[in-house]
Amino acid sequence: VTPTSYLELIAAFHQLLTQKRDTVMKAKQRYSNGLAKLAFAESQVFDYWGPSKKLLGDMNFLRDLKEYDKDKIPVSVRKITSLFKRLLHFPLTYSSVSGLQVHVMQKIRSEYMTNPDFNPTIVAKASSAAEGLCKWIKAMEVYDRVVAPKKANLAVAQESLAATMTLLNQKRAELKEVEDRLAVLQKTFEEKTEEKAQLEFQVDLCARKLERAEKLIGGLGGEKTRWSKAEDDLQNTYDNLTGDVLISAGVIAYLGVFTAGFRQECTKLWTKLCKSKNIPSSDNFSLSKTLGDPIKIRAWNIAGLPSDSFSIDNGVIVSNSRRWPLMIDPQGQANKWVKNSEKDNSLSNWIVIYPTEKLSSRIQKTSSLFMTAKIHTPLVCLLHGVNSLMTCKR
Repeated sequence: VTPTSYLELIAAFHQLLTQKRDTVMKAKQRYSNGLAKLAFAESQVFDYWGPSKKLLGDMNFLRDLKEYDKDKIPVSVRKITSLFKRLLHFPLTYSSVSGLQVHVMQKIRSEYMTNPDFNPTIVAKASSAAEGLCKWIKAMEVYDRVVAPKKANLAVAQESLAATMTLLNQKRAELKEVEDRLAVLQKTFEEKTEEKAQLEFQVDLCARKLERAEKLIGGLGGEKTRWSKAEDDLQNTYDNLTGDVLISAGVIAYLGVFTAGFRQECTKLWTKLCKSKNIPSSDNFSLSKTLGDPIKIRAWNIAGLPSDSFSIDNGVIVSNSRRWPLMIDPQGQANKWVKNSEKDNSLSNWIVIYPTEKLSSRIQKTSSLFMTAKIHTPLVCLLHGVNSLMTCKR
């Protein structure tokens, strides 16, 4: 154990613990949000399903809506309609015309008009003034017998007409009021008819939504179980992060050069030590499960990294180490993996050193690239021909 290794242990432990806590908590939060949304959806469906099922189960509900009686009018409207009909068939009546006091004229007719001598020609022989009076009396008799009754009838007719017109105007006003109220009722009827159509549409829409909600809840039943288990697993992983990351940091700092068997013995001892110190850790520690990403590991396998657990642990150590890892690669597997993994980097960022080059040229070549490269640019250094590969990134 050297100071450098110990500092590497502390730095790796702090960095990896923070990263894994954030990663695991974000993953757990996604499942928690999914379960919360699922629970909310279930509560909504159960809250509305009972009343909606009761409403839809009423056999008379849709029939009442579809067979709505548009002619069903309140009592007040029926009274107005009856008044309207009576007004249309209203008969016009006339009062009798009273007779005149004709006793004077009757006396003239009985005493004078029946007398054959009461003639203007005969009366003129006696007096010209009497002739004029005779003519005037005869004219008055004709007027009273012909014109006066007609004038009386005209006055009575005009009086009756005035009364009738007054009544007619009154009935017209009542008719206008009835028509206005009938228009209001017609508008109300149209609004209620439209509201009825909207209610029918909403009933159908509610039924279809409830059907889809039931299908959704039924389809998510299995997912709910899986999400709950995943949430519990992530919570358990989060609780054991302190000890698992501490052991992982020790593996990265000290056990990179050792075999798989020796690593397993050391990790078992470290796990027991964590348990004895009350540091939470997993019973079956695995470096690839603690720090590895399944998607990234799959990409490593595609790039040429062997799929056995020892090689995957080596890949995890290389990707999380803060120092330049030295890999013994007699079969060239690591060389292939590094080149395929770093193929997206520009060739100008690669440092390839061959054994035929002089030591001074190697040092000059490496230092010049490090000095001129931007601080965020990754550099890959490969040393060929000595049965080993050295990779460094900055």
